[in-house]
Amino acid sequence: QLRLVESGGGLVQPGGSLRLSCAASGFPFDKYSIAWFRQAPGKELEGVSYIGTTDGYLYYGDSVKGRFTASRDNAKNTGYLQMNSLKSEDTAVYYCAARPDDYAVGFRPVGEYDYWGQGTQVAVSS
Repeated sequence: QLRLVESGGGLVQPGGSLRLSCAASGFPFDKYSIAWFRQAPGKELEGVSYIGTTDGYLYYGDSVKGRFTASRDNAKNTGYLQMNSLKSEDTAVYYCAARPDDYAVGFRPVGEYDYWGQGTQVAVSS
């Protein structure tokens, strides 16, 4: 049973935008923080964004600060990642992950996340 399902990936030109969605089911979404990670070919998994149960707990990886915005809609059990000013180096498979919120900001070791999505491919190319 898939607990997290990402969507919204695709091919976009440099400078363009995409909005990824992470639809959750089967657990109390409003008690879980949501993180986005990405993995480019040949590279390690990289933390992109972290949002707690409220928008007040936000954290971004250095490479995406000022360009990406994480948000969530607890009524829809969905997390979002708005990606603007995309660069070729943003090309990767993007994953969302969920863990119980402890009201502290920042990424956690990947082993601490209870649920992971299957990933969605983002390709930035002209």
